[in-house]
Amino acid sequence: MYEDKTLTCRDCGNEFVFSASEQEFFAQKGFQNEPSRCPACRAARRAQNGNGGAPRQMFTVICDGCGCETQVPFQPRGDRPVYCRDCFEAQRQNRF
Repeated sequence: MYEDKTLTCRDCGNEFVFSASEQEFFAQKGFQNEPSRCPACRAARRAQNGNGGAPRQMFTVICDGCGCETQVPFQPRGDRPVYCRDCFEAQRQNRF
């Protein structure tokens, strides 16, 4: 049903293949437009749009499990316990 197509990247101008399997994937996801960028330019754009390469803000807290100081990637609200990596993993293991 689908056949490979050769498209031109709008960023770098290089040709790339829009494979039959990619076309089928796009159709399953409901995408109506063909990709306008080659895979390399898509990856570069995705990396650039993430958070600009800035390091994630970390918050220093005291672990509610063992009492040690640790850092977490979210600001605690105070209404739920906050654990260090080891205690969090132990809590997760106990739930399942």
